[in-house]
Amino acid sequence: MKLVLAVNFKAYESAFGAPATALAREAGLLASRFNNVRIILATPTLTALRILQAYDDVYLQHVDPISFGAYTGFTPLEALKIEGVKGSIANHSEHKITFRDLETITRKAGELGLEILACADTPQEAAAVAQLKPTMIAIEPPELIGTGTPVSKAKPEVITLGVEAVKKTANIPVLAGAGITEAQDAIRAVELGARGILVASAIMKARNPQEKLREFTEALATL
Repeated sequence: MKLVLAVNFKAYESAFGAPATALAREAGLLASRFNNVRIILATPTLTALRILQAYDDVYLQHVDPISFGAYTGFTPLEALKIEGVKGSIANHSEHKITFRDLETITRKAGELGLEILACADTPQEAAAVAQLKPTMIAIEPPELIGTGTPVSKAKPEVITLGVEAVKKTANIPVLAGAGITEAQDAIRAVELGARGILVASAIMKARNPQEKLREFTEALATL
């Protein structure tokens, strides 16, 4: 499996309009240049179709455990399939859902051939989430998200224990996230057993997001 660089656009200003498109184009160039790194762009629902015009490995940041019907402000998994979105993040610490809803989302995604990157705050939660067999699991201690203090330095045991906990249940790739700021943070996360990283503000709030995306991709490509 390729190492994964998942970029969560969140709702930063750079997640919309021309800056988002520019980042998507850069992702396309990097993906064609480095075939050992998979770049996933997790975009706001509003931005997804714009990004898909420039890059095809697109996730949403959240999806709902519903099918088509009379729902306002929700996104069914079937819609992702129709629009060409490959999958979604689920259970991010900024958008937590119940375990039952995560189970429904993961099951339905599998039936539809879609991918789910399920988030967990702790190794214990990662072990529970692994039972649902999502495509990937990202471990992100919420207290480190957006701090600039990387989990690979502040709490490396979260990565190692999380990887071990998941492996006891299933062969699911584990990504590391929270506070990852520099390329060396990504390298260290992989050294600790992660199969990639989930990153947001380090790229989306950078003075030059394309350059930062390139920095992370080049670092992972050396591993």
